[in-house]
Amino acid sequence: MEKMNFDEWKDFNLGNWSKEINVRDFIQKNYIPYEGDSSFLSEASNKTKKLWDEVLDLFKKEREAGGVLAISNDIASTITSHDAGYIDKELEEIVGLQTDAPLKRAIMPNGGIRIVEKSCEAYGKKVSDKLEDIFHNYRKTHNDGVFSAYTPEIRAARSSHLITGLPDRIWTWKNYR
Repeated sequence: MEKMNFDEWKDFNLGNWSKEINVRDFIQKNYIPYEGDSSFLSEASNKTKKLWDEVLDLFKKEREAGGVLAISNDIASTITSHDAGYIDKELEEIVGLQTDAPLKRAIMPNGGIRIVEKSCEAYGKKVSDKLEDIFHNYRKTHNDGVFSAYTPEIRAARSSHLITGLPDRIWTWKNYR
């Protein structure tokens, strides 16, 4: 295999990672542990301390509410699904909560709608009727796709708990002969 060499690599120790995709080798060849102390760190700014106090207050409210402050149960979460969210916009230097409100939980039904439904139910919420319709009638989730590829034998083995998880390779007795 031809060895690749790029200008961007000039400060790195080369190895197998420069001939093939090998993240482990890259890290092992180029990782330098920091063995110093924390003296390079600055103390938290007043804005950060005030913001953190607000987060601690939100954590308290969340505990008092039974573990969840809010759930975004009408939007399937993606990188662009929610508007920008802030804890305190005036204090924040780095912004970008995962949903449009602090500690508002996002739902991710692409992995499996049933687990999302059960999670919402555990906190007294329900997935919106629109999302239930989409994921029960039109959109196949990852788990649904995996299960639909199973043979009747694998479905029987799963049902009897002989195998668990989501195997990416289905083995039968004939593979061992």
